[in-house]
Amino acid sequence: MSQRVTRRQFLNYSLMGVGSFMAAGIVLPMGRFALDPVFKSGSAGGMITTSVKISELKEEPTKVDFKFEQKDAWYTSEVTAFAWVYKDGDNVVALSPTCKHLGCTVNWNGDKENPNQFFCPCHNGRYEKNGKNIPGTPPLAPLDQYETGEKGGMLTIGKKHPNELAK
Repeated sequence: MSQRVTRRQFLNYSLMGVGSFMAAGIVLPMGRFALDPVFKSGSAGGMITTSVKISELKEEPTKVDFKFEQKDAWYTSEVTAFAWVYKDGDNVVALSPTCKHLGCTVNWNGDKENPNQFFCPCHNGRYEKNGKNIPGTPPLAPLDQYETGEKGGMLTIGKKHPNELAK
């Protein structure tokens, strides 16, 4: 015995089906957006090998360029950045060149009146060699520090983190 579907039931089933597809079209992209970072594979260490040999580093900070791939939404580009790198005994120190006041680029020995310091020309900000901000100058925090390492005798630079030397 087959049961007949009334017009009211048919419209109810049709509207429920269309409504379900529309709801899925809205909810699924939001779910994908929220869960996407969980399913992405992490980088293998995240260390970038530079063209500078560890043995060539000195006690005076030198500018070391490095390149990395930056992904911005669907666009991937190669970015060139640099760090101020020097040897402190057996340790290698890499400091960010970005001033903590307004984000200008700091230079080593950039101020002739105050040698052996990092100098920000934007507002006369100064930092000690270890990146500590000098009291009475605009920067309110020390320069950030990069992780450093060695691979085949070459300097590797990793993620930026708050300065651990300027305490």
